[in-house]
Amino acid sequence: GDYAANDLSWYANIPVPTSYMCMGSKQDFFGGYDFRERAGIVHVANHHISPGKKQWTWGNHEFGYAWDRNLTDADGNGEFRPYIELMAGVYTDNQPDFSYLQPGETKSWSQYWYPIREIGPACAASVDLALSLRGGQQLGLHGTREIPGLTVKVLLGARVLQTFKADLSPSKPLLKPLKKIPAGFEVVVEDADGTELLRHHTAKAAPLSEEEIQQLAATEPPLPKKIASADELFITGLHLEQYRHATRCPTIYWMEALRRDAGDSRCNLAMGRWHLRRGEFEKAELHLRKSIQRITLRNPNPYDGEALYQLGRCLSHLGRDGEAYDAFYKSTWNQAWAGAAYHRLAEIDCRRGNLTTACGHLERSISLNSENLKARCLLAMAKARLGQQINKDLAGILSIDPLDHWACWLANRKLTGDSQVSLDLVLDFSQAGFHDEALDILDGAQPEALSGTAPLLHYYRGWIRQLAGESGVPSFAKGAAANPDYCFPSRLAEQTILTAAIEANPDDAVARTALGHWLYDRRRHREAIGHWEAAVRLDGTNAVVWRCLGIAYFNILHKPAKARIAFRNAITAAPGDARLVYENDQLAKRLGESPESRMKKLLKHGELLLGRDDLALELCTLYNQTAQPEKALAILSSRNFQPWEGGEGGALGQYVRANILLARRAKGEDAVCYLKAALHAPRNLGEEKHLLANQSDIHLLLGNSLRAVGRKAEAKAHWMLAAKAKGDFQNMSVRTFSEMTFYSALALERLGKKSAAADLLKQLLAYAVKLARTEAKIDYFATSLPTMLLFEQDLTRSQQLNAWFLEAQARLGLGQRGKAKAVLKRLLAEDPNHAAAADLVDSF
Repeated sequence: GDYAANDLSWYANIPVPTSYMCMGSKQDFFGGYDFRERAGIVHVANHHISPGKKQWTWGNHEFGYAWDRNLTDADGNGEFRPYIELMAGVYTDNQPDFSYLQPGETKSWSQYWYPIREIGPACAASVDLALSLRGGQQLGLHGTREIPGLTVKVLLGARVLQTFKADLSPSKPLLKPLKKIPAGFEVVVEDADGTELLRHHTAKAAPLSEEEIQQLAATEPPLPKKIASADELFITGLHLEQYRHATRCPTIYWMEALRRDAGDSRCNLAMGRWHLRRGEFEKAELHLRKSIQRITLRNPNPYDGEALYQLGRCLSHLGRDGEAYDAFYKSTWNQAWAGAAYHRLAEIDCRRGNLTTACGHLERSISLNSENLKARCLLAMAKARLGQQINKDLAGILSIDPLDHWACWLANRKLTGDSQVSLDLVLDFSQAGFHDEALDILDGAQPEALSGTAPLLHYYRGWIRQLAGESGVPSFAKGAAANPDYCFPSRLAEQTILTAAIEANPDDAVARTALGHWLYDRRRHREAIGHWEAAVRLDGTNAVVWRCLGIAYFNILHKPAKARIAFRNAITAAPGDARLVYENDQLAKRLGESPESRMKKLLKHGELLLGRDDLALELCTLYNQTAQPEKALAILSSRNFQPWEGGEGGALGQYVRANILLARRAKGEDAVCYLKAALHAPRNLGEEKHLLANQSDIHLLLGNSLRAVGRKAEAKAHWMLAAKAKGDFQNMSVRTFSEMTFYSALALERLGKKSAAADLLKQLLAYAVKLARTEAKIDYFATSLPTMLLFEQDLTRSQQLNAWFLEAQARLGLGQRGKAKAVLKRLLAEDPNHAAAADLVDSF
């Protein structure tokens, strides 16, 4: 259908988190309707530019109900309604596709959301009204405005089967009985003037074929060397770049194409753009010139001007305006890039003082793209410098965007934007050489709390003064003395600005810190580390820089000892920062420090330990690991936890573990109570177990405890639940085998099915052996990682540890206790913090 969810009655049949995506829609609406509330919502937009819609629900199960409580408000009866997302967008097939914007391009659109009530789920909708047809017996209309005297016709071909007139109002939905009507009828709604407001044909569209569905399905691209053509390598890299893929880098595909053909024009252009965004202008120039060399091999006038345009940008950043001017001008030979290139030419004209020439170039740019407001504002500014009237120019700009900051400034209106907007304007002015105007903006800008612009405002001023031929040293000095908190520069020009500040004052720790942040964000990690190291030599009290160095030493330089020192220094600089305490402990965990040692260090931080959910949970983990589950349970019962998407299961996992550990110590009915508690999560944990999660361990142990107190029938029931469990759901994915398989096998033994138990354990052992030999990699389609991976994880090592643990379980179940102990000993020597292995050793 063309709406993602038109009836919440289906909700009862969805037990797990589910996403429905509609692609290639043929109608201009979609929506949802809640029968109990007798209300819904409709979205209307041009389906040619809004083809994708999506609906998401957490599902009708305790797992989903927990998320409903986290994400929705209770009604008057204290009941939480289902959390449903209805998503739509334009120039996209919905998540996760993105469209391109040309330089200076404006994409405009309209989309409408409005509520409906009483009429049931809409089967058609427009901006004016929504239509429902319930069972072919009742027609419903809900208007978005007062519509008097509308006419409704029910047609079968050219024959009018039923017609009536009515007044429609948002406050009064219309419900009208229908006569018995044959299938395939059509409804037409007209206003009093006979203008058609809505037309809906009840004939259903043919469903997509299996082949069509398969064509829409996304697939994982092969690794570069397995792709035969350079064309596919380029397209694959382009997709990864456009998608901003989290774990697959586009450059490996482009570089493979260039390995085969160093002159490939498209891949050189892609690599040129890549280096340009990273501020690596010399590298960008090399690739862009190679691209131009190939596309002009047979003809000096290439079919596409992007490589020339990007070369012009690159050369401008290198301060080579003459060469940039030539490149931009050549790119104007292609209309696709002419509008943007004439704009760039005009900026250089303005820098040179050639305002009349600039106006001519800007007029040509605007003729090709009338909604390039930056070009229109620059034209107005140049005209004003020439003494011309610009009132009409400004009126035209503000009619398109009344909030355009540049136009508002030119119109002598008070700027409404924050200091970050001021910096954007300063760059626009400085690019065109309007230094006095840029300084005027800076004089009126003040850094807001948490904006991070305090140093940047001064650095920009020093840079502008240098461009104007003055000394920027006084302003740079003020930047060095400003508050650096939350200063994370991101604009491409800010690399040049911060470099200028450092050249003027090599002892400026603030500028070095900020440039380090900028470089690390561009993945120029080693350069960033160099600036951060210089910063802490100059000022060792900045906890943020020490933290950054700690992460970089571990992840980039692979120097864990230096990472430890950096985090120790960070905590010394900010002893009250609970985040640093947590991260320092995670580093210790990753480096194999014993649970006892980690616990001792954490307890020195007192009240900080309960200031964050993640830190409190790590403390619970260590209490469980060091045989103090009662302390873990006390913390887990003392606060409301707030789980996050991608970090599910933390609090719940430690709650279950604490109860199991306490049950193993207890006897009789006390053990039964602990294990029954483990089956059900208290609400304060903020989450529940997934419907597909395997709980064989709890059911097996509960069966054992019930058997010990003589409750044989109940024991058997729980053993059967453990034995019947298939697969598992962990880290947001389904598993065929997991550590729960071991407990299912033991349950089979309890039920007297020793042969089946042995077969299952042998399958588990075979899986473990195969897993140890399988290449470890992150799922290409993973949308979220199970933990916040601050310190990069060795996937191969993690998979090997998991394989060893499953092997130990299987061998223990098969009676190979000596081999099982040996595997566990090797595992715990490698990772003393492996919780499941520690618990299994304790159960021997």
